[in-house]
Amino acid sequence: MDKADTAFILAAAGLVLLMTPGLALFYGGMVRGKNVLGTIMQSLVLISLISIEWVYLGYTMSFGPDLGGLVGDLSWFALSGVTTAPSPDYATTVPQTVFMIYQCMFAIITPALITGAFAERVRFVPFLVFSLLWAICVYNPVCHWVWGKGGWLGALGVLDFAGGIVVHATCGAAALAGVLVLGNRKGFGRTSFMPHNLPMTMMGTGLLWFGWFGFNGGSAMAADEVAATAFVATHLGGMAGMFMWVVMEWVTQGKATTLGAASGAIAGLATITPTAGFVAPNAAIAVGCVAGVVCFVAVNSKTRLGLDDSLDVVGIHGVGGVVGTLCLGLFASTKVNPAGADGLFYGGGVGQLGSQVLGVVVVVVYTFVVSLVLFKAVHSFMGMRLEGEAEVQGMDSTEHSETAYNN
Repeated sequence: MDKADTAFILAAAGLVLLMTPGLALFYGGMVRGKNVLGTIMQSLVLISLISIEWVYLGYTMSFGPDLGGLVGDLSWFALSGVTTAPSPDYATTVPQTVFMIYQCMFAIITPALITGAFAERVRFVPFLVFSLLWAICVYNPVCHWVWGKGGWLGALGVLDFAGGIVVHATCGAAALAGVLVLGNRKGFGRTSFMPHNLPMTMMGTGLLWFGWFGFNGGSAMAADEVAATAFVATHLGGMAGMFMWVVMEWVTQGKATTLGAASGAIAGLATITPTAGFVAPNAAIAVGCVAGVVCFVAVNSKTRLGLDDSLDVVGIHGVGGVVGTLCLGLFASTKVNPAGADGLFYGGGVGQLGSQVLGVVVVVVYTFVVSLVLFKAVHSFMGMRLEGEAEVQGMDSTEHSETAYNN
């Protein structure tokens, strides 16, 4: 065990946990005042729900001994055999319990990201049921495919440094399924759904950006050169995404907005995530710039498509995760990280790009189909959608008997 590595991953785990309350503020500021507590609660409660699931099922399904490349077996159920001794397969210089809790933070925030797509229109208990089933049926197996010892996509050479496929592509595909099943908010296309508190959203942006250094930097699993590379790339990708989004707003609308700056930063951070430990600084800036343009176009297409992706989960996280995963096949360099691969622009040919395309297609299709089934099943049996007067009154009062603001 290396004490420096252990301290670094423990700190990184704390930073990643901070991202979920940060996400709650980011989303909470963008909804209407009558739904702010309900929106925050959807993120916050998953810290508890998914942590419990992770201890008993999630960790062993994701990282346990391999079953045919598809999922881990249940030999680590309830963390049986998971000790403070380093694992021979994962993060070999830190206690396995530290690796386990670090990965738990990723499992928490992924379903929390999905909530932005159906913001302001779902009931609390059916939402919990869906989130639990989704973690078991989607997150855990996909995590094993890409990051687990023996996972079939990883064995085929698919790379994902910190979650472009495992986190962002999965939540984006699930978000699209949720929008299609649950439908649009009342008044969509006719009523203005203005954010009620943009300063709250900006605070959430700052917390997310801060936590992202643990999200990407910690994925090196050691306090080493790769962690330094990922840390720098994370910041450069985020700032480039923000810059290009603001430029796109100024070109198309004649003015830049704070919400646009926040959206661009998150788009850049999401897009750099799969590549962070594999690319040089200039490549990271290029990836962020691509994110700012592509995600801006994607977000501004939703109205034309008639899709009420309330807080732009598909356009930012889904599209960003896919674009970043493909950019890895272009910009990755073994001079930056010998454990990675050379992308198309660094003499690697189309081989790695082909692997990345395969990973994206498989994960997006699998996640979309399974999520669609789960949404339909939970909605059919439990009524996931707020209906009628309940949606008009808002989630805070109808689902939680609370109000955020006393007028």
